[in-house]
Amino acid sequence: MERCLVLWFPDWPIVALQRSPESRHPAGAPLAILAQNVVVACSDAARREGVRRGMRRRDAQARCPELRLAAEDPSRDAREFLPVADRIEQLAPGLQLLRPGLCVLRIRGPARYYGGERPAALALVRLLHEEGLEVRAGIADGRFAAEQAARRAEDVLLVPEGDDAAFLAPLPIALIEDERLATLLIGLGIRTLGEFARLGAHDVHHRFGPDGALRHALAAGLDPRRFAAREAAPDHTAEVAFEPPLALADQVAFGVRMTAERFIDALARTGLVCTELRVELDGPAGDGIERVWTHPAAFDAAAVVDRVRWQLEGGLAAAAAAALREGVERVRLTPEAVASRSAHEPGLFGRGADERLVHALSRVQAMLGPAGVVTPSVGGGRRLAERQRLTPWGERPPRPDDRPWPGRLPPPYPASVYPEPIPIEVHDAHGAPVRLAERGTAQGEPTWITIAADGSGTGRDGRAAPGRAERRRITAWAGPWPLVERGWSPTERRRADRFQIVDETGGAWTLLLERDEWSIEGRYD
Repeated sequence: MERCLVLWFPDWPIVALQRSPESRHPAGAPLAILAQNVVVACSDAARREGVRRGMRRRDAQARCPELRLAAEDPSRDAREFLPVADRIEQLAPGLQLLRPGLCVLRIRGPARYYGGERPAALALVRLLHEEGLEVRAGIADGRFAAEQAARRAEDVLLVPEGDDAAFLAPLPIALIEDERLATLLIGLGIRTLGEFARLGAHDVHHRFGPDGALRHALAAGLDPRRFAAREAAPDHTAEVAFEPPLALADQVAFGVRMTAERFIDALARTGLVCTELRVELDGPAGDGIERVWTHPAAFDAAAVVDRVRWQLEGGLAAAAAAALREGVERVRLTPEAVASRSAHEPGLFGRGADERLVHALSRVQAMLGPAGVVTPSVGGGRRLAERQRLTPWGERPPRPDDRPWPGRLPPPYPASVYPEPIPIEVHDAHGAPVRLAERGTAQGEPTWITIAADGSGTGRDGRAAPGRAERRRITAWAGPWPLVERGWSPTERRRADRFQIVDETGGAWTLLLERDEWSIEGRYD
């Protein structure tokens, strides 16, 4: 085993929550992190009120009515700990991350530099304290013993070389972090790590298997796990600075072209391609705009330049003008998502149909801008026109909206949906307009549908011939189905009723009756 130093940051989920930009919790407030309605972490202020890990939510709130609650977020914990890990590696390289808030590193190098194991640990702890972080350090022969020492240290606890077994012996058996095995051992009368370590290794392996044998070795101070320092991910970020700042989008695009080529080439040398790209545009005053762009295949240099130009003059023109009043001083390109280059190489016998389509649409989009080529998808809403979502081609469409949306039309949906409902007239057999009765039923039998003479109606091709009205007999109809929006608001409440009809030509339609006015919402082609 190799002597190691473990750094433990108490209550890291709480610290990560308070350090995150979206946190709105004041310093010193009682906080608790919940997972499945059970407390998994709590602050010092909450502990002073009697809140403990493992408590159910209602018990914790009964102990501390002012308790602030937040959901467990492992990604937030990891995201906030990475800058801390980078800072530690600047002081002592060769870090291994165990989990957010807990890391281990070899002590030999820092001990030589600082003049001993304890001075090295004290120097690291002091530097981290100066940055506002509470940390405790433990030093031992193995990682398991060093972690237990860190959890029991006031600042630094050093286990002398060769004394891991003696240090661990009086500690409770629950520390082996295997609840099922710990419960079984307690039932057998084994309550400390020392008692477990005194069992024969062969007998433990035969009874509890390889995992039990590993726990037995840890309890005996013989940690067999190898140290594996993390490898720093290569930084593929590329940036270019302009002096003086550039004010025109074409100038910025031209100036970033060489940087974009180097950015793509650097990824290619590592066998990667960029599929999601973050573009940051900074101004002289520290302001700027940023956006993450996606690509259906992979970015090349020309596509990168296009995104920079679109970000300045496309749909973000107003935001760019407000944020970059004095021009663009710096452009930064960061790959948000990468993929293996081998998966994006051209086929052996040329480009396939999908690759040719991607190439053609990319060329069209480069000429027309990001909104020149769009992809439709079905979103949430009650009216058909509201459910149509148009996303610039290549970008990730919005997530499907699975909320109930009372009143929306169930599938199958009409193939043709009109962005603006087309006004029509519906009459009964006597020529009287069909209206809605007070109880929500049709007042009159829908018999005729009349399409406006100005061409705003619709025929088999979607429109009636201009200059004449078109009247068709209704052969079948169903409805009404009420569609109520903002029913809780007396001023913004909006109600319409949906009908489905089939006319004498075989055309099937969805109609809306709102404020005694009929309109066509969609057509079943």
